[in-house]
Amino acid sequence: MPTMWLSDSQKIGVAFCSGGGFFLIGGVLMFFDRAMLAMGNILFLIGLTIIIGLQKTMLFFARRQKLKGTGAFFSGLALILLRWPLIGFLVELYGIFILFGDFLGTIAGFARNIPIIGPWIGAMVDRSGVAMRGAELPV
Repeated sequence: MPTMWLSDSQKIGVAFCSGGGFFLIGGVLMFFDRAMLAMGNILFLIGLTIIIGLQKTMLFFARRQKLKGTGAFFSGLALILLRWPLIGFLVELYGIFILFGDFLGTIAGFARNIPIIGPWIGAMVDRSGVAMRGAELPV
């Protein structure tokens, strides 16, 4: 039901991002297969661009406070393509955490509302301190 608020192109973007996630997970499960990791990153970037648009994607990666994460993400992608998949994936993971770390508090708040396991997730979030980052979001 929530997909009715997405346009058709955004639905395609979600499919690309999901495919990118599956390829990334598959690349890790296949002992850091270089081709699968690279394909996952490319699909993720294409999907993100389709979902929020080219200009907003460029602005997101070029924000001053996100430059460190952007550099780490694209350096990790380059290392993967240069046949250093484990080190590249770790560098890229650091970049992803810097780029998308602000959303962890929002995701944790959403997970608290899951009917059966929500209270347990909430207790784990409270112990880990992830919810404190959500307080910094300008939303």
